[in-house]
Order: sequence, then C-alpha cells, then structure tokens
Amino acid sequence: MSSAAQAYARVAQTSASPREIEAQALLKAANKLQAVLNDWNKVRNDEIAEAVLFNRKLWSIFLSAATDDKNPQTVDVRQRIADIGVFVMTQTAELQINPRSELLPALIDINRNLAAGLSGRA
Repeated sequence: MSSAAQAYARVAQTSASPREIEAQALLKAANKLQAVLNDWNKVRNDEIAEAVLFNRKLWSIFLSAATDDKNPQTVDVRQRIADIGVFVMTQTAELQINPRSELLPALIDINRNLAAGLSGRA
C-alpha cells in the first residue's frame, strides 16, 4: 500500500467523519507541499518528489472514488472532483518532470480550500 493510502487508512481509523478524514489528508498534503515551497532553494530533489508523490497518490484515491459508480455523490459533484483531480494530476506530473516552485501554490490552495470546505470552515 502506498504511503498516501496508508496515511489515509490510519486517519480513517479515528472517530472522525469521512469528510474530516479527507480534509486532514488534504491538509497533510498541502503542508508537505508548503514545506517544500518554503525551502525551495535548499530542498533536495527527493524531498520535492516525496511531497509531490504524496499529493499525487492522494488525488489518485479521490479520482478513483469520483469515478466509482457506487459513489453516492451526484454526477455533477463527481465531475467537478474529477475535473479538479485532472488539473492536480497534470500539475504534479509537470512538477515531477520539471520541478518549478511556481507550480506549487495552486496545488496548495486547492488542497487547503477543499479541506476547509470539507471541514465546514469555508
């Protein structure tokens, strides 16, 4: 099991609601990306790769859930999640090929904003 999936599973074992679990996972990914951005000039390539890969794996889980016919969300909500997920996957693939700090803020903002919405803080 991937580290993102393991982290998601560990968080899922708590008494939090599924929405809160998702919010916590998104915040963890955002914090990893933010740490890389904060130390961009000092960070090693493997640290960038680890943060980006964690985010990519997390979003793979979200995309998989959004495309699952058993998902209880409306088709419209699932399509919006998929659209965001495609953008995130494109950005993370670009970061993996050609790491550039200017690609990180959008990913960080997406994760934080979705986490806030899931937690009822938006």
